[in-house]
Amino acid sequence: MSLTRTLFDDDHKLFRESAAAFVDREILPRREEMREARRIPKDLWKTAGDGGFLGVAVPEEYGGSDVDFRYNTIFNEELSRAGMAFSSSFTIHADVCAPYLTRLTNDEQKARWLPKFCSGEMVTAIGMTEPEAGSDLQGLKTTARRDPAHPGEWLINGSKTFITNGAHADLVIVAARTATDPKGRGISLFAVEEGMDGFSRGRKLDKVGQHEADTAELFFENVRLTDDQLIGEVDRGFHHMMEHLAQERLGSAISNTAHAQHAFAITLEYIKSRKAFGRPIGTFQNSRFLAADLRTRLDVTQAFVDQCVVAHAAHELSAVDAAKAKWWSAQVQNDVIDACVQLHGGYGYMEEYEVAHAWMDARVTKIWAGSNEIMKEIIGRDLGLGEVRA
Repeated sequence: MSLTRTLFDDDHKLFRESAAAFVDREILPRREEMREARRIPKDLWKTAGDGGFLGVAVPEEYGGSDVDFRYNTIFNEELSRAGMAFSSSFTIHADVCAPYLTRLTNDEQKARWLPKFCSGEMVTAIGMTEPEAGSDLQGLKTTARRDPAHPGEWLINGSKTFITNGAHADLVIVAARTATDPKGRGISLFAVEEGMDGFSRGRKLDKVGQHEADTAELFFENVRLTDDQLIGEVDRGFHHMMEHLAQERLGSAISNTAHAQHAFAITLEYIKSRKAFGRPIGTFQNSRFLAADLRTRLDVTQAFVDQCVVAHAAHELSAVDAAKAKWWSAQVQNDVIDACVQLHGGYGYMEEYEVAHAWMDARVTKIWAGSNEIMKEIIGRDLGLGEVRA
């Protein structure tokens, strides 16, 4: 038996019951259909909005509930039980994009976007990653230039790739270079909306895993925007992104851990019932020792991630601790699920088994939201071990 988690109160537990019911009723019966379609249908977003799951971080006056981050955590964990594709798609909207639209927008923008954001009528994505700029946000090549002939207007040109929700998002928060800066920080953020001239989408990318979520390329060819599409301050986009990356990385750690917990749970049941040489394979010493190892790794990881959630809910989580949680949980997740596949034997490699999908879905978590190598760089520099330049 694992330690009791102490970060949730009775209201959080009631919310978990609702979130679990949403997953069981609305997602699990349609999971195969969504895998085939390579996307989450719009009606599911609206159902999530009706359930109050999309606006947990949005002020009540705009249709949200404005509650603490532990509610985001619960929804993320329940989605992860259904699969990483669901946690990544819904949390990009409700966890990653939400702070940009609630903290960096003016009253008119909030009134224009947030009610639809909460209801699921408007699905959002964030466009940071480019073909030649992944973890290196300072290397962005997409540009936004003021049009001298039309004061107050911008022209955006460039492309983005690996964009979750990109194929069907109604609004994309796009990071574009607006100034030449010696440190590469002359970046601003813009809201590009469906139907704008010059905004197009490339192919839906054919990923190894997470097939239920669409991931797409985005292209901008002289997309004309006005100042009321600007999010935050001009040339301060890099600062805005750095300010919000800790929450994105914590969200990744939450889903990594929950996803691995679920894979372990179904594997534990499997090795209790699957027999070899006349007895359950879980009774062999290797299986017992491996299960003990996995259980311990998961419990220790869960304890650290939970403390990060508590710190973040109190506005005390550091970027360094978020980096620790992100890389460590991704590594543990991949190690645990790989071991779960091994315990399933040949069946673990069959797509009809849930653990095979979990294995395919998990690999990218060591890459996205800042690669594990970048996370270690952040932590190492915090230890006073920065690169020495001649």
